Amino acid sequence: MSAQKKRINAKKSLWTPARIAFTILVLSLLAAFGISSCNSRDERRAAPVALNTPNSGAPTVRNSAPAPLTNLPASITEAELKAVTGAPIKLSSYAGKVFLVNLWATWCGPCRQETPELVKLHKEFKPQGVEVIGLSTENPEASADAVREFVHNYDVDYRVGWASNDVAITLMQGKDAIPQSFVISRTGRIVKRFVGFNAINTPPQIRAAIEEALSDKGAAD
Repeated sequence: MSAQKKRINAKKSLWTPARIAFTILVLSLLAAFGISSCNSRDERRAAPVALNTPNSGAPTVRNSAPAPLTNLPASITEAELKAVTGAPIKLSSYAGKVFLVNLWATWCGPCRQETPELVKLHKEFKPQGVEVIGLSTENPEASADAVREFVHNYDVDYRVGWASNDVAITLMQGKDAIPQSFVISRTGRIVKRFVGFNAINTPPQIRAAIEEALSDKGAAD
């Protein structure tokens, strides 16, 4: 047998049916359990975004990571944010309620996977007064049609608008990834922050955080 045939046979012996099946299983598990997210500046590999540039597709996060947020500051709650429909969104109007803020974008695959779960959670907890607010990190003018189409196609029944650069930067806290979700208690405490989306783990974890927020009657932070 020639040396070349020996090498070919050796490669074949390495990839037995059992080994191939095992490799496929491992890759499938990694795909199922891994947290998936998008870089908020990586809109279809667009050019780097400059902060406060009118045509920017997403906020630019500062390099230095600030101290973790425990409550929403006034700079976020009092900001007037453009909405898809109706008056501007102002988070201070949700004071005294449990609510979830979701940062997302139409081009983000994990965001598209998460949205139906947020719709389900909103329907489940709305009778208890829980609200969901979706804030796109895209440029409001450039993405207006895409966001409206997204809201229609995904039957989004909660309020949707756009996060300003300052609001997105403050919420992201130096981690430039979407989706990001924040569950807020009636007292304004950030009960839980979620970065990325996992189809198996994230929905029940968000549900647990909402239930925790509902049980928060005003305990000290």
